[in-house]
Amino acid sequence: MSILIILNLLLGSVLLPIDQVFAAITGGQTPSWVHNIIFSYRIPKAITALLAGASLSICGLQMQTLFKNPLADPFILGISSGAGLGVAIFIMGFSAFGISLSTSLLSNIGIVTAAWLGAFGVTLLILLVSQRLKDNISFLIFGIMIGSVTGAIISLIQYFSSSTDLKVFVMWTMGSFSGLSLSQIWIMFLIVTIGFALSIYNIKDLNTLLLGEAYARSLGVNLEATRRRILIATTLLAGSITAFCGPIGFIGIAVPHIARMIFKNANHKILLPATAIIGAALMIFADTVSQLPGQTQILPINTVSALIGVPVIMYIILKRKTV
Repeated sequence: MSILIILNLLLGSVLLPIDQVFAAITGGQTPSWVHNIIFSYRIPKAITALLAGASLSICGLQMQTLFKNPLADPFILGISSGAGLGVAIFIMGFSAFGISLSTSLLSNIGIVTAAWLGAFGVTLLILLVSQRLKDNISFLIFGIMIGSVTGAIISLIQYFSSSTDLKVFVMWTMGSFSGLSLSQIWIMFLIVTIGFALSIYNIKDLNTLLLGEAYARSLGVNLEATRRRILIATTLLAGSITAFCGPIGFIGIAVPHIARMIFKNANHKILLPATAIIGAALMIFADTVSQLPGQTQILPINTVSALIGVPVIMYIILKRKTV
């Protein structure tokens, strides 16, 4: 992990000497441009990548355990689609009705707020309906339907939007760890910390769910309350990352399986921290690759995460088919 973080700070469009990076971090004398690159761009981006990887991976682990589905991801209940709908309405909704927004209004804060409101709205709807859903399959199907409906609305808004606004929205969907201020990173850190704490609280019930819903009920586990806690934790973690960084796929599906293969253990007391660490490491690696060291171009983080996650998912599918 430490090596990956150091590489992330060293590599980029401008390759920094390792002695100057260590001097800047430890308070030594460095050129002002090196100091600005490290503290204004690369360290905030690295922190964001670490939080994103850990958060999405923990969400994926909880979703896979809850639904007993190895291909469940943090966004299976439509939280990402809800965030996307909020951003779509903010960026393209006005132009869909012939009203053009000035680019000054399309700020980071506005997009983050719209994404959060969209994710929270979907979560609130699912929480209200979940009281009538007695089993996890119905819960899952309802979440998928919500995601499909919000996706259809987004497509409708895209159809009527201007090309300029559409490009802004598409760029958001590609994902990015850059452009966040320290105040935004602190807000994201505080929210995901609450999500981490709630996920740790869920460990005992997650372990019980491995034995089946009927057995969990016989042990006194309140499945409805457990589902609500997992949904809230997922919203705090995945919803925050989506709001600040855009929808980032595949990591949440792949990392829990990588943790299981490495540790060969189903106990969430081991899997949850292992998943968080592996997810953070893979995301910082993906961010380093996306920088195309030595080049001025930057790849969308979703592209790199797909190249990492898809082979793992294909391996899981092929392995299950041959069993």
